[in-house]
Amino acid sequence: MYAIVKVGGKQYRVEKGDSLLVDRMPEDEGAKVVLEPLLFAPDGKDEPVFGGDDLGKVKVEAKITGHERGPKIHVLKFKPKRGYKRRQGHRSELTRLEIGDIGLPGRKAPAAAEKPAATKKPAAAKKEPTTAGNKPTAAAKQPSPKKPAVAEKPVAAKKPPAAKPKKPPAGDDTKTQEKERSDGS
Repeated sequence: MYAIVKVGGKQYRVEKGDSLLVDRMPEDEGAKVVLEPLLFAPDGKDEPVFGGDDLGKVKVEAKITGHERGPKIHVLKFKPKRGYKRRQGHRSELTRLEIGDIGLPGRKAPAAAEKPAATKKPAAAKKEPTTAGNKPTAAAKQPSPKKPAVAEKPVAAKKPPAAKPKKPPAGDDTKTQEKERSDGS
């Protein structure tokens, strides 16, 4: 059984127990989040769920196991014979998710369906903190940690445009033209 989920504007194929690296999420480590499913493919003869009301019932839970930084990416720009050189670097802020439960709440797991119904005891309803649902929890009310401040580079002053070659004054040019006319006629 697997699902396609949308996290941070990107789509991922997940199965139970998978570890997933996504863009930074504001929740703290250890928090449980519910991911938005786009497709659900159950095991067995059941058909995949693509949309409609059934997809709204699909629940994909994940636990945030940690916040990480991606690898350093170097950006170099160079234009020969122009003296243009720029050097930048970048590291992405990432969150590692551990996929927990995937499925429809109304359906039973194949192993649970084999047990006799008389021996089952009703389970007490567990109350979990909501992350994107009705009311925010106390942890959600706290401001999210800000990204570390990046020192800004001083802006270089613009160079004045290159000086254009000066033309001789208009009066001098007309005198030379008049001399040429008088000599040539």
